[in-house]
Amino acid sequence: MRYLFVLGRNLELSIAEVLNFLKRFDNPSKGYLKKKNAILVEVSKKIENNAIEKLGGVVAIGEVIEDPDKAVLYSGIKNKLNYVIWNFSENVDKFANYLKNRFKEERLKAIKKTLTGSIDSQEGKKFRTIHSKLIDEQYFVFDDLFGKIIQNCDYEEIEKRDMEKPVRREALSISPRLSKIMINLSQIKKGKLIDPFCGIGVILYETLLQGIGVIGIDIDETAIKGVKRNLEWGEFKEENYKLIRADSKRVRIKGGESIVTEPDLGKILKKTPQDEEVNSILRNFEKLMIGVLNNLKKEVSGRIVFTSPYIKRKSCNINEIASKTGLRLVEGPFPEFRENQVVGREIFVLSR
Repeated sequence: MRYLFVLGRNLELSIAEVLNFLKRFDNPSKGYLKKKNAILVEVSKKIENNAIEKLGGVVAIGEVIEDPDKAVLYSGIKNKLNYVIWNFSENVDKFANYLKNRFKEERLKAIKKTLTGSIDSQEGKKFRTIHSKLIDEQYFVFDDLFGKIIQNCDYEEIEKRDMEKPVRREALSISPRLSKIMINLSQIKKGKLIDPFCGIGVILYETLLQGIGVIGIDIDETAIKGVKRNLEWGEFKEENYKLIRADSKRVRIKGGESIVTEPDLGKILKKTPQDEEVNSILRNFEKLMIGVLNNLKKEVSGRIVFTSPYIKRKSCNINEIASKTGLRLVEGPFPEFRENQVVGREIFVLSR
């Protein structure tokens, strides 16, 4: 089976997420092709109907239609529809004419619309995306393949749960989008996820939504109280999560599968720091992570995914962290930043 994944703003990170997501759910890619901001992936079995709800770096998912003449292309009850075609091919006109004639034969009043939205990629490119809510069907052309979009990201729902939760720390919290990406990079299956810098619990929340148990640790009492309120607001069962106020360099826990976390990235910077300050922030981060990972690495059987400060395009010394913890870098770094942002992130994936 072949699926199209329309990627988000960070193409490299989104591709890594999709490939790890498929491995995570025992449906690894047999190979993929990339065009513009999309990849076409071949897998051995059907993906789940709510797959996009577990993906943070994917805009839409489409399925290749092997024989369009035998497929139902429109299942609506009205006799008119608005549709768009995502174009990842030089042969789009052939399929556009096919659709036009097909709808005419089926006596449908079908109006082809254009993609009016846009995504500014981290790489500096602009890609078209769907914007209108008045679209009934979405199709795609990828090289000589034709298909239909079957799942779309519900940005409104994601924003709603992010903005309406009772405790927010806008300047310090990781986004639901990035949280889901990191969860997939961890390839966690059924064990517990450990977040040793849980803050107000965004990563914990997104993990619990997927039916995975969590252990959240933070040295800040206010943060622990905040995450408890947020998880209660989410109506998660208490037996599925454990919250601990402690120093993650010393805490004692057992029974984790993966670590996924955003550590303290340093103080909030409003202007570009001097090199000396940048180096100090990065060295302090390295020291923090070495201490935490040496304490917790024996308690996890799977991957360790974390963010680090990315300042003036300078990175932490991941080789130093790996060397002093006995871990190895298996994926990354994946830079994650926005234009004019003083402090960005890099994402690393380590394993024993």
